[in-house]
Amino acid sequence: MADELPDYYFRIRENGATVFRVDTENRQRRIEMEPIATVNVENGKIKPQGERTLSEADVAAIGDWLTARRALLAERDIDDILRTVDHLNQTAHWAQTRAEDVELERVTDALLLAMHDLRSVLVRRKAERLSAEGNAE
Repeated sequence: MADELPDYYFRIRENGATVFRVDTENRQRRIEMEPIATVNVENGKIKPQGERTLSEADVAAIGDWLTARRALLAERDIDDILRTVDHLNQTAHWAQTRAEDVELERVTDALLLAMHDLRSVLVRRKAERLSAEGNAE
């Protein structure tokens, strides 16, 4: 374990985290984690636990974590999309070289619909961006 523990621990949950204050300065020299708040990554709301009032340091630490967490999740989203591109390429190779007719029959309609939907969204969003760029000039 590191020489010095952080002042706060963030237990990740589906839409945010539960925030704990880490305390090692007690008589038993045990690590104690006191829940102080919950934070929602989507809307940025911070809810103190119980009747607690958060200090400026608490709010600042939570704000720093929230900024870093949002950046990490955004990076993961892009990475997932790039992996999807890889999977699409691998799927095309599979369909061309190894797929049996029964396997193709099983996946073709679902793939075609998903790709059509994706293409429609991408074309519409690209047109919106080009239109916005044209209006900005």
